Amino acid sequence: MKELILASVSPRRSDILKQLGLTFRVEPSTVQEFGLENDPKFWPRLYAAMKAKEVSIRFPEAIVLGCDTLVYSDGLPLGKPKNKEEACSMLESLNGRVHQVLSGVAFAYGGEVLMSGIGETEVFFRNNKPQELLDYVNSLEPMDKAGAYGIQGRGASLVKSINGCYYNVVGLPVALMLDMYKEVRNSLCR
Repeated sequence: MKELILASVSPRRSDILKQLGLTFRVEPSTVQEFGLENDPKFWPRLYAAMKAKEVSIRFPEAIVLGCDTLVYSDGLPLGKPKNKEEACSMLESLNGRVHQVLSGVAFAYGGEVLMSGIGETEVFFRNNKPQELLDYVNSLEPMDKAGAYGIQGRGASLVKSINGCYYNVVGLPVALMLDMYKEVRNSLCR
């Protein structure tokens, strides 16, 4: 069995892989994200592939999982907020509306990307009161999360419902990733 490496320092992704019973180690990617124009589905998939490949070049005998998650509202990307003001602005733009969470997943081996895909989930925000949004921002939870919220934490109170994979919103589309991982392992065992 080939070693699995997660090319991400995200504690949420590590938690999901542990919850699934997978054995892995973390080797962070040094890939710098540089653009978000054009088709929203292009960037998370590209960044996931770049991260997986970069780590795979360093560890060519391991299967490397790269991931990238972005939040889109009205076709515009919402990354991680730089400060509280930006977090408030992002949450206000999502409030009472639907947006998309797109997570790219890629597997690499021997310095080459073997497979990549994209998970998509629609998230419907409640009509939160301005004070609820401010209280959430003041908790500092949104500061390291795309779209300025974490559905797995206090940010769950902002969400009315979702359509799609819950774990995708957390940062890793589980069913997609497991199907791809199985296919990659099978192809390497031939």
